[in-house]
Amino acid sequence: MKKLYLLSLFFFFGCSELPQKTVTRPNVLFILVDDLGWKDLSCYGSSFYETPNIDRLADMGFRFSQAYSAHPVCSPTRAAIMTGKHPTRLNITDWIPGQNPQNRKLLGPTDLHALPLEETTLAEALQQQGYKTFFAGKWHLGNEGFFPEDQGFEINKGGHHNGSPPGGFYSPYKNPKLEDGPEGEHLTDRLTDESLRFISQNQDNPFLLYLSYYTVHTPIQAHRDHLPKFQVKKKTLKDTLAIKIYDQGGYTVQNQYNADYASMVYALDKNVGRLIDQLEAQELLNNTLIIFTSDNGGLTTLEKEHRTAPTSVLPLRAGKGWVYEGGIRVPLIIKTPHNKIAKVIDRPAVSMDFYPTILEYGNISTQPDQHRDGISLKPLLEGKIDKTPFIMVWDFPHYHGSGWTPGRALRKGPWKVVYFFEEDRYELYQIEQDPEEKIDLASQEGAKLDEFKKLLKDWVQEMGAQSPTKNKI
Repeated sequence: MKKLYLLSLFFFFGCSELPQKTVTRPNVLFILVDDLGWKDLSCYGSSFYETPNIDRLADMGFRFSQAYSAHPVCSPTRAAIMTGKHPTRLNITDWIPGQNPQNRKLLGPTDLHALPLEETTLAEALQQQGYKTFFAGKWHLGNEGFFPEDQGFEINKGGHHNGSPPGGFYSPYKNPKLEDGPEGEHLTDRLTDESLRFISQNQDNPFLLYLSYYTVHTPIQAHRDHLPKFQVKKKTLKDTLAIKIYDQGGYTVQNQYNADYASMVYALDKNVGRLIDQLEAQELLNNTLIIFTSDNGGLTTLEKEHRTAPTSVLPLRAGKGWVYEGGIRVPLIIKTPHNKIAKVIDRPAVSMDFYPTILEYGNISTQPDQHRDGISLKPLLEGKIDKTPFIMVWDFPHYHGSGWTPGRALRKGPWKVVYFFEEDRYELYQIEQDPEEKIDLASQEGAKLDEFKKLLKDWVQEMGAQSPTKNKI
């Protein structure tokens, strides 16, 4: 039985006494998938990839159609999840350490290469309330002295400074924070094994299990057990080779075609199923908050024509590295404790919202000075409100190998503005009517564009956001 935290109130009227009340704090399973695209799950519309277990998770709770990552690349979003703060407020605006080319028109601003220890992370906040804290997988928020064990996690299995698995997805892993397994062991399976072991050892304690899979990040390396299934399935596709189009500096894949990638998604799904089954077997599932999401959009767009991205998120535009919808819109599934319904939520949410949401479900006082850029989704999930007020900004003042040039974007309501520093140029979209971002209304909606220019300017001033500078070469 899970440990009970007793909240008792005794009122004595003569010899009478009110019954004692008990509250059980929920466990938290946070699953973060690397580079998983908005359309990489069958419950989000993929017909080539197969994700029956993740679909099962969606049937237990809430699936968001307009969830966003805090940033179009990994490290800033990961920092935002850990702190509830916008990446710009943290001055982490690029993947660590970033590309930073010296031969382009602009030079990117100097940003931090580690999550500051002064921040009270989600793990630290829960640890202070008696939660057991466990991290497995990709960290990418700093080197020695800034690892998960320095930021509130009691156990760290695999989290270090690398953004991709240094030894690939098969043992030996060449990971200083993860012992090699037997020959042929797969990293996604291994991280799940470690997580299952943690669950079995902590079924009597409330816990935070933060499972940050390296998959489906490059290298695109097939799961050998599942590859034959998708090699056969690929033969049934209309287009068995990647179809690419050129768009503003990048070549974007238009179809899901890659059997290796499909096998990686399927392996992910199998392991999510193992986690659900374990929680169910130990009678913990009902009292566990599960959040499943991605750190940025799918890898669909690359700068070099001779390189081909592994997936597609059509109808969304572009992918990882871009502030178009394909680079920032992500899958999000939340199963709340004791939930009995499945529902699709069309209201936006963003990475900073997870911190206060988890605290509220844990019956823990929120920390508004910490998670100041996020809001709790609990009222939305419980049907107490039907919308969330929001202005969302994506700040990426750096170059990226996807073809992206420094820029920003802001969304408020149904409208979204995109700004490019090199050309000093704005684009304006009615995003709810045009999620594909095909119709630029900047020249037609002058008043709306002026409004959004001011909103973006005010946000930059509030955040103290840095901008790139002209290169004097």
